[in-house]
Amino acid sequence: MIDRLKVIKVEAIAELGGISDLTELERWRIHYMGKKGQLTQVLRQLGDLPPEDRRIIGALANEIKRQLEDELAGFKSRIARTTVESKLEKEWIDVTLPGYPVSPGRLHPTTQALREVCSIFTSMGFQWVEGPEVEWEYYNFEALNIFKGHPAYDMWDTLWVDFYNEKGEMPMLLRTHTSPVQIRIMEKTRPPVRVIMPGKVYRYEATDATHESMFYQVEGLAVDKDITFADLKGTLYEFARRLFGEERRVRFRCDYFPFVEPGVEVSIDCLACGGVGCRLCSNTGWIEILGAGMVHPDVLRRVDYDPEVYSGFAFGMGVERISMLRYGIDDIRLFYSNDLRFLNQF
Repeated sequence: MIDRLKVIKVEAIAELGGISDLTELERWRIHYMGKKGQLTQVLRQLGDLPPEDRRIIGALANEIKRQLEDELAGFKSRIARTTVESKLEKEWIDVTLPGYPVSPGRLHPTTQALREVCSIFTSMGFQWVEGPEVEWEYYNFEALNIFKGHPAYDMWDTLWVDFYNEKGEMPMLLRTHTSPVQIRIMEKTRPPVRVIMPGKVYRYEATDATHESMFYQVEGLAVDKDITFADLKGTLYEFARRLFGEERRVRFRCDYFPFVEPGVEVSIDCLACGGVGCRLCSNTGWIEILGAGMVHPDVLRRVDYDPEVYSGFAFGMGVERISMLRYGIDDIRLFYSNDLRFLNQF
């Protein structure tokens, strides 16, 4: 049995010298020192030997086992080190080279347009204010002369918040315009008032190339003594020419909005055809950019402004529409599709 142990040791060490990876090394360990390995089988036969022989052969077997375990540990370390060195050779990196350039971020086209519009009005003396996007029914409708039964109350236009008061009514909603901020400002401020109100608004409607369920608006309000329609025209003429170019022509036409009287639609001559007529302007030569008008006397009364003393004008526009006109974008859904091919153009 002593000879058998010596043969196992010689064979094991010789075989170990030809191993080059950890998989083969594990196979070698199982073959010699596993539960059914050659060395283990010899150790199991010690019980059949006389006590004196058992002591001598057992000591030799344990010594050989320790030697093989030491050899195993040494080979594992060398193979692992060789593997790492080989990998480093293949994946070598010159740390002195400059890193890959990081693409700088940029403002979203809607944010760019929003800031430009607001900067024009703030340069004319308007103050930038914001209000809540989840609004009370009173501020969104009733305070603005939009009473029960008005089409804007329809669920197809308004996203109501699932909240009921003690009367079982749903007085809260996602605002459909930024006009409620006008009421909030006038309730807390005495004239003169000159504010612009940018922010997100929400509509419950199907999306298509010209409609989105969420978009941005900028509205403006000016209230003071002796404000006239001429002040409204002068302000919006100046805005249109600063935003779209000094050569722009501006047109005012009568329109209806519940919270202004009179109301107007403001258009500019077509950016594509210069007013001759094309597909973009439906061959009219004009493109609508915003709605406006003189603040309705009933709206002034609700905020305790005397319409015999004070008058004012208001206006509102969609920010995405401004960008669509300036850059020839034909689908509003592109603004919020997160497509870098589109966003990187701005």
